[in-house]
Amino acid sequence: MEKKSKNNKKQSNIPNKIDDWSFQDAKKLFDNNDSKFQIDKIYFDDCISGMKKLSDNSIDCVVADPPFGLSFSGKESVYNRKDNFVVDGYKEITNDYEKFSHKWISEIPRILKPTGTAWIFSGWTNLRDVLNAIDNSKLNIVNHVIWKYQFGVFTKRKFVTSHYHLLFLSKTKNYYFNKVIHYPLDVWEIKRTYSPGQIKNGTKLPDELVMRCIDFSTKPGDLVLDPFMGNGTTAKIAKSTFRHFLGYEINKNAKKIIMHNINSTKDGELFTSFNKRSNL
Repeated sequence: MEKKSKNNKKQSNIPNKIDDWSFQDAKKLFDNNDSKFQIDKIYFDDCISGMKKLSDNSIDCVVADPPFGLSFSGKESVYNRKDNFVVDGYKEITNDYEKFSHKWISEIPRILKPTGTAWIFSGWTNLRDVLNAIDNSKLNIVNHVIWKYQFGVFTKRKFVTSHYHLLFLSKTKNYYFNKVIHYPLDVWEIKRTYSPGQIKNGTKLPDELVMRCIDFSTKPGDLVLDPFMGNGTTAKIAKSTFRHFLGYEINKNAKKIIMHNINSTKDGELFTSFNKRSNL
């Protein structure tokens, strides 16, 4: 038989110490924004030059899925998709990947608030360059999370790769972390999602994966930056959970896709208080 609290409300299996908000309270925090620069905007420009223009201590969270420095356009046959459903213009890093990583990662400590955090996705090929850039930037590695997905490209003489690295970073030891799961493991098994017949910009991160980063690292009303906006997933999830967003995307051919994904999303449409979620 279910236990009930004294006020006759169903008790949650989520620890009492987490931060949680009702829909109305989350909306108030979202609406009471006092940012000193324009937010909820995508700049179709290079993120390195764009981040240099951002104010110090202005970003609550960074979610970044940069190019991995591979020979990739998103149209390769191994991804089992028709190339006419992938827009042209995806730009891969073909020269010094460590230099590229240092340039954009070195901007993060300046723009993050003291309580801010960052999530950086990486494959294993250039992981060392990313880790070196993080070390040089003096960011703290809080966790090295593994995202395990359900398939990989077929191989003949080595194991199939079916995971990405997800580096959880902080600017200071006083970073914000909302422990919304009682026993949060550092291996996340989340399936890739597919949208057959829909046009996309390269590959797309699952909504659930981006939402998990945002759930643990932000509060309603916070500002989330994505330097490599891709398909606009981070902006869409931020907007749908009462967070503000800011992003950069160098592929101007992706503008229609990104703006459609954002404009078709209503403020807070996916927001549910943690106490009412069935998947936690």
